[in-house]
Amino acid sequence: MSSITVLKNETSMVSIEKGELISFKVNEEEYIHQKGNKGWRNSDDEMFPVIGPTSKNNFRVHTKNGEAIQDQHGLLREMDYTLISSDKTSASFLKKYTKNTKIKNSKFPEKSTEELLFWPFDFSFEKHFTLKDDVLTIKFMMNSDKGMPFMLGYHPAFLLSDTGKETLISGDQKITLSDVYKAGSNAFPVLNTDKIILKNIDKSDLEITTQGFDNFMMWTEVDNMLCIEPITQYTSYTDQNFSEENMRLSAGKNEFLVQIKIL
Repeated sequence: MSSITVLKNETSMVSIEKGELISFKVNEEEYIHQKGNKGWRNSDDEMFPVIGPTSKNNFRVHTKNGEAIQDQHGLLREMDYTLISSDKTSASFLKKYTKNTKIKNSKFPEKSTEELLFWPFDFSFEKHFTLKDDVLTIKFMMNSDKGMPFMLGYHPAFLLSDTGKETLISGDQKITLSDVYKAGSNAFPVLNTDKIILKNIDKSDLEITTQGFDNFMMWTEVDNMLCIEPITQYTSYTDQNFSEENMRLSAGKNEFLVQIKIL
């Protein structure tokens, strides 16, 4: 049985591999960075329950349920999705976590001192894809105890022309790839906004709108791809400690939305 889930209509096709968006084609043009190409080893991922490098906090996060061990961008990415439903234009995936369960850290030992990660709260995390016309909507639903601290980020990578000439528009702000390069590993912040437009060189432009995130950050080291990441919080330019005082608190049921539209 294939691990690839395909959504399709007359003009668009989406391919999802075990919950990871690996292709979004509109009129045969690819918009998602292809795994194996230079840049980043993935095509999309999620950051949860923390965003950013936790090494500055000795990989510890302080919560009312005790201290947790988290590596960069959290432990959700170390877990596998289960497909729970799909049809021609939609698919839903689930991850469930039981508090204090030890999760193997793929960064250990080459990039981290922590072999095992854990979080002192139960949660479930759903990822729903819906394709309609030339618009892909990705909805995240997170369920937990009320008051659980968290950060959430979505981390898709988009395919570029490899010319370095793409630009981005956010309100009155124009951003170049050079601006993103200069930010380095901190990633380039675009705060207090729910929309960004990627001005492509070799195909139609792309618009990303969000609900619930309120911020973006962008990262790349190459001309052929760009990560445009909706985030609840930007942590790289602050000295904040990783503690629940600096995180959002769960409402119990939490919903976030990302819409990728070809213009």
